[in-house]
Amino acid sequence: MLAKRIIPCLDIRNGQTVKGVNFIDIKEVGDPVELGAKYAREGADELVYLDITASHEERKLFTMLVKRIAQHLNIPFTVGGGINELSDADSLLSAGADKISINSSAVLNPDFITDLATRFGSQFVVCAVDAKLESDGKWWVYINGGRKKMDKELFSWVKEAQERGAGEILFTSMNHDGTKNGFANDPLAKIADIISIPVIASGGAGKKDHFVDVFTKGKADAALAASIFHFNEIPIPELKSYLRENKITIR
Repeated sequence: MLAKRIIPCLDIRNGQTVKGVNFIDIKEVGDPVELGAKYAREGADELVYLDITASHEERKLFTMLVKRIAQHLNIPFTVGGGINELSDADSLLSAGADKISINSSAVLNPDFITDLATRFGSQFVVCAVDAKLESDGKWWVYINGGRKKMDKELFSWVKEAQERGAGEILFTSMNHDGTKNGFANDPLAKIADIISIPVIASGGAGKKDHFVDVFTKGKADAALAASIFHFNEIPIPELKSYLRENKITIR
């Protein structure tokens, strides 16, 4: 078994780390550079920083923040939010990011995945997918921070994203996000079965055994969480120790 990864996620708005529930009710939780450095010291394997405002003005501020983060981190980190052009990705990777994450721009222009993979390499491209289980029993893809439903079904979209050159899939279940009731293990396992690139699970972490479940039942390669780390509900060293006790291979 490949070593599983634990990835804290930091949503950034106006230069501060924030957290919401089901994509709303947002509160500030701290300085992104200090928090990131703290998580690195505690044993996080990677970090994800998402610029959740991602306007043109915020983009410049975020790039400057990425430079500061890179100076204080010794673990890989991914950045995302509002990356619509090759130049956006170029400036963030040049600022020190290890990978970039695209979501809405990939759905609206799937060729963009190929363009990024061709220019920078698949290993730099994370395709983030926000999806929701609807009353018709299907998982539908959403864009614009979960505000707009698209005519794309989750499983066909992750397969297409891989074919177009994505190096990883970051799947967030909107039904589970912020609820702390556990990850969406059934769709995660299905995604893992139909694609060969790593799958990062997001949405629903609340207890240590949720991580055991997502790595065994959900077949995820990595698990991402935010509030449980931001509010120190589950310290990373404690989580990793628990995973080892449960025979999960971690870094």
